[in-house]
Amino acid sequence: MKLTFFGAAHTTTGSMHLVEANGKKILLDCGLYQGHRKEAFEKNRNIPFDPKTLDAVILSHAHIDHSGNLPQLVRRGFRGKVYARPATVDLINVMLRDSCFLQLRDLEYVNKKRRNQGKNLFEPLYEQEDVDKLMTMMNPVPMKRIEDLGNGVTFVFHNAGHILGSAIIQLDVEGQNGKKSRRLVFSGDLGQPNQPILRHYECPQGADIAIIESTYADRLHPSADDVSGRLKSYIEDICQQKSKLLIPAFSVGRTQQILYYLNRLVATGRIKNMPSVYIDSPLSRKATKIYMDHKECYNEEASDILRKGDDPFKLPNLTFVGTPEESMALNDTPGPMIIIAASGMCEGGRVVHHLKQIISDYRNIVLIVGYQAEGTLGRRLVERKEDTISVLGDVVPFKARVQTINALSAHADQTGLLDWYKEISKNVKYAFAVHGEEEKVSAMVDLLKECGCPNAFAPVPGQVFEIP
Repeated sequence: MKLTFFGAAHTTTGSMHLVEANGKKILLDCGLYQGHRKEAFEKNRNIPFDPKTLDAVILSHAHIDHSGNLPQLVRRGFRGKVYARPATVDLINVMLRDSCFLQLRDLEYVNKKRRNQGKNLFEPLYEQEDVDKLMTMMNPVPMKRIEDLGNGVTFVFHNAGHILGSAIIQLDVEGQNGKKSRRLVFSGDLGQPNQPILRHYECPQGADIAIIESTYADRLHPSADDVSGRLKSYIEDICQQKSKLLIPAFSVGRTQQILYYLNRLVATGRIKNMPSVYIDSPLSRKATKIYMDHKECYNEEASDILRKGDDPFKLPNLTFVGTPEESMALNDTPGPMIIIAASGMCEGGRVVHHLKQIISDYRNIVLIVGYQAEGTLGRRLVERKEDTISVLGDVVPFKARVQTINALSAHADQTGLLDWYKEISKNVKYAFAVHGEEEKVSAMVDLLKECGCPNAFAPVPGQVFEIP
């Protein structure tokens, strides 16, 4: 067996791992590299192998850093099958179309500048017809069903608990010509245990090769016990002030978590009069419907709500905002109100326009509920170094209160990662730390060695490992 690590190696983006075994070439994930525009553009268009030679792609989940380069793979000649859990197939259909729209819009801006400079124009990474073709190649595979890829190679999906449809991939390779049989387990992105809505991650047994994510290998998450209490206090605050609570949130996963917490506050009577709640993201609306369509992914608590005939995402004053005009109208609508809008790091989308309007009023609250990467507007909000802030090119007074809830991460922390690895590690001889910045994968390698793994590595991009 040969492993080549093309993406999510010493970084958290562009997940892409090639497995070659028994004459088969299988790609685990095919994500977009996300970063500075020029670097991302170059990395994403230069696929480091011939897509025509691939037999199959197996996806861990639908996040763009794990699935976003699939249409380009098709555009460049891939004609095999793409395997994913049913919920992932549905999410990919809306997420990749949204990604394509945003990419083409960004390209239009770049090419306008290049045209004015007399430079050659860039071609798109992919277009909507490439997404159309990809969707005809998708093969939904439920958990626990053994899927035969031929030549003695099979795989099985186990639950990863990260987002809806997220999977741990177990790849089994029969020994041939005197070689040993091998079982590789790829964690994908592991969810933090005991988060709302989704089932806990599983621990497949018998692996002798492990590929494990390392996003938070060097830290622990705060307790999620008081998330509801803090949300309640912010809601009561804006009701008293007749102001606005703005929550920047990723459309898939985080928005549904927030809706769930708000639903529980109403259902348990902790909030008697929920103010108007606006979900201002077309993708969030589509993703929430897909969450409702795939109840097989729910944990026992969410399933119990359904058995009682309730909808865990329903609120008495909930509106999904449609058009840009409806979104802009919220700026002139008096509070109290809650606006949940993308993007989660405030780098684009409708949330930026809302920020520009509400940031100058000390009565308003901006609630940050996810990781804010260095250099993003969201990070500048959290750090709050100045009395003014630049939003959409304008400098505005920075008076609104900024609060943070760091307990909603969809990634397992160090304890969660270690607990999972210890459960699967009995026979592991080779382990590879991926999906983490340099200090994170280094920390993960140290942890793997402390757990007794004889061969633990943090591969760099393009690094090849031959497993005897």
